[in-house]
Amino acid sequence: MIVTSIVPESIQKGMSKGRMKYAVSIDEECMFALYKGELSRYRIREGEELSEETFDQIMHTLLPKRAKLRCMNLLKSRNYTRRQLAEKLREGKYPESVIEEAISYVESYGYVDDAAYAESYVEDQIGKKGLRRIEEELLRKGVDRGLIEEAVRKVQERDGAQEETALIRSLLEKKHFRPETADLSEKRRIQAFLFRKGFTAEGIRKAMLEGYDSDA
Repeated sequence: MIVTSIVPESIQKGMSKGRMKYAVSIDEECMFALYKGELSRYRIREGEELSEETFDQIMHTLLPKRAKLRCMNLLKSRNYTRRQLAEKLREGKYPESVIEEAISYVESYGYVDDAAYAESYVEDQIGKKGLRRIEEELLRKGVDRGLIEEAVRKVQERDGAQEETALIRSLLEKKHFRPETADLSEKRRIQAFLFRKGFTAEGIRKAMLEGYDSDA
């Protein structure tokens, strides 16, 4: 194996040059990123050969340990889905095998649980957005559709089904919007807002036509 290139990564604000990372390519393929001190420790130099022993040590000891610590540090501040963690590690140029090992590690301790993440997210958002929007957001975060459907079922069984029309009316009240007096331009604007929130066309139509309970 030949080290074909060692390219410095961009320096982040507040980072010392000693903590700067370098993307190391082996046989013209980007393999991993190392700090400057690690390049010296492993005697990695551009154009020179990298021994199998050194490669194995980096791939199976150094990087997995660092990736696991990276995951743990990320999870201290907020919850992540499996995909989100993988994307964070890819940004750090960790190899896919290392990413899988690190995420499996934190999963084994229950620190990453897409099912629990989905349930918590639905519970937090169901009083603010339509179910379609919530589902779209969870899909973008990498949560499996089946887990999302199960999360919605659990939350609605426990807390009651989302009353879409009532929720839309509540949002309209907060915006001081009155369907019975609004002109066409205002109605179109608020309809677009509600649709972006993930409410169904039927739910929006009902809320806009029926007005508020207090007006009944």
